[in-house]
Amino acid sequence: MHGITKLFSKQQISLVHRQTDRRTDRQTDRQAGRQAGRQAGRQAGRQAGRQAGRQAGRQAGRQAGRQTDRQTDRQTDRQTDRQTDRQTVSQMDIFLSYYHVSRSR
Repeated sequence: MHGITKLFSKQQISLVHRQTDRRTDRQTDRQAGRQAGRQAGRQAGRQAGRQAGRQAGRQAGRQAGRQTDRQTDRQTDRQTDRQTDRQTVSQMDIFLSYYHVSRSR
């Protein structure tokens, strides 16, 4: 009778150990899953941040380029207008002085 009890106890202990091992395995798996999820989340966040940064940089560059082009165009137009006005006035002066000279003859 004592031997059967001993055998039963060993089987019982073995079963408890197996259950404990399974529980530990499940907890370990859960923990590893959480850790992997956090890591993947961080990585995805970093990647998205880099991508957004690049995109914003490109956009800002384009915008600055357009602004500079507009500014340069305005400046060039003003310069050209001034130059044209000067030439027109100069030609008009020449014409008037010639006309005046020819009229006085």
